[in-house]
Amino acid sequence: MKQPETIKEQRWSKRLYLVGTIILLAGLVSAVMVYVNPSSDDDETAEYEVVGKNVYPGMQLKSKKYVHDLEMYGGKAAVLADELNRWFEDLWHGRTLAYTIAVLSIVTSLSLFAVAHYLSGVNTAADGEDDNET
Repeated sequence: MKQPETIKEQRWSKRLYLVGTIILLAGLVSAVMVYVNPSSDDDETAEYEVVGKNVYPGMQLKSKKYVHDLEMYGGKAAVLADELNRWFEDLWHGRTLAYTIAVLSIVTSLSLFAVAHYLSGVNTAADGEDDNET
């Protein structure tokens, strides 16, 4: 009586392997394309503030004065939160985006491969139990 369930599990296992392979290939190809052609938006671009009719250079967000003021008003936790926020924002630009895409596609495909392997392992265990019961 277990035969229809194992066939269904085998189909799901094959589908998960296929989807995992597609995600892995698409993710790695996308990562290579982003790595080869990074965006031109660098952090080196100058920011300016316009106050009235005057234009002033923007505050350098990594300057010692900014970090000092941030620590004075918010403490070490504010400085740490600001650094974490800037690190997370940097993951989505340029070459670091390529690494992010590659890692996310590898992790996703490995997760799908693990579930598919588990389902195929359930099939072999179920087949072994059926042989012992007869």
